[in-house]
Amino acid sequence: MPLDPAFVADCPYGPEALLFDEIVEADAEKSRVVCTMPVTDALPLTEYQRVHPVRHPRHVNGGLMLHLTGMLGFVHAYYVFGLRHADGWIGYGAKIHGARFHHLAVPGDLKLKLEGHTTLVRKSAKRILARYQFHFRQGDKLVYEGDQTAMWLKLQEGDTSADLAGL
Repeated sequence: MPLDPAFVADCPYGPEALLFDEIVEADAEKSRVVCTMPVTDALPLTEYQRVHPVRHPRHVNGGLMLHLTGMLGFVHAYYVFGLRHADGWIGYGAKIHGARFHHLAVPGDLKLKLEGHTTLVRKSAKRILARYQFHFRQGDKLVYEGDQTAMWLKLQEGDTSADLAGL
């Protein structure tokens, strides 16, 4: 499905930062989401690379890959956990247990397929701790895999940034 305007409006990042073009799967039973993303020369950071055809081909920057895990986390929170930023929910990355870059994701016709699912979820009324496994593929190549934890918090009027301490 194309990006739902309600999801885009609720996301704490603007549409330019989402970078996805489609949500392919949002399965609450499997706690899994899958999105696709075009890979172009104009991606943030990618467009500023000093390209050498052998030593440094244009590719999706590793920092951007980590950003994409956060955006996929927002998709998961919205569609699987049912959390709404407008209702006070916000999520932050808490720990990267592992991140591995297997291949370069290069601009071209092959989109990135971004998959994420939870391996651990602990819920209370105002917090959800979720551990995620991420697998990003371009064609038949695994380009990134990650094992990361995020904390989702429900903040109320009057809460301050000090309430976020201790993630």
